[in-house]
Amino acid sequence: MQKETGMKKHKVASWKRQRVGKTDAITIGIDLGDRTSQYCVLNAKGEVIERAAVTTTNKGMAQAFGSRRQSRVAIEVGTHSPWVSRLLKSFGHEVIVANARQVQLISKNSRKSDKLDAEVLARLARVDPELLRPIRHRGEQAQAHLAAIRVRAALIEARTGLVNAARGVVKSAGERLASCDPDRMGVGHLVGLGASLRGTLEPLLQEIESLTARIKGCDHKSSRSPGNIRNVNSSSR
Repeated sequence: MQKETGMKKHKVASWKRQRVGKTDAITIGIDLGDRTSQYCVLNAKGEVIERAAVTTTNKGMAQAFGSRRQSRVAIEVGTHSPWVSRLLKSFGHEVIVANARQVQLISKNSRKSDKLDAEVLARLARVDPELLRPIRHRGEQAQAHLAAIRVRAALIEARTGLVNAARGVVKSAGERLASCDPDRMGVGHLVGLGASLRGTLEPLLQEIESLTARIKGCDHKSSRSPGNIRNVNSSSR
């Protein structure tokens, strides 16, 4: 009899814990901005219990959400969403990264504002997270490899612009630079040009050489982690 009573007490306690969890649930919507983000907090009844702004930095997010009890947090995919989602998950929160196309009702809202956007995200996440068609970001390592690819592409684009500029300057003076691949172009190509033209072009060709060295440095780093760069494109966002 005593054992049965103990089991009943355990069931009641378990039910109370579940009930408290459901009735005390918190949902947060964050509208991520480049410098400042607005967030809205809803209780289990869907009532707004807090609105505030937070700086879009690691420190700001940690101060606002690091000490909160575990909550469901909805953010929209964007520039800051990868690192913000990882940071919030590290605090124990359930993070939903909303598909931007799926949240069209935010942009169509005639009363659009950052505060309203945050509230709409919170309400959709509270009712049914699948309404947001959540996406999954790349892992931190894959994100780092993607960043390396983008940096290399930016360096190549910058070098191409300088090479074209150098050829254009020489051509306008009735001269020609020797044909070569961009990674072989440097101050050595000034030989044969007039003194004035050499002085004008030298800083440009020095910069081209510097960019080439940086590009080769990127290639060397990527070669030391075989397979990682190739796998980036097969990862999720």
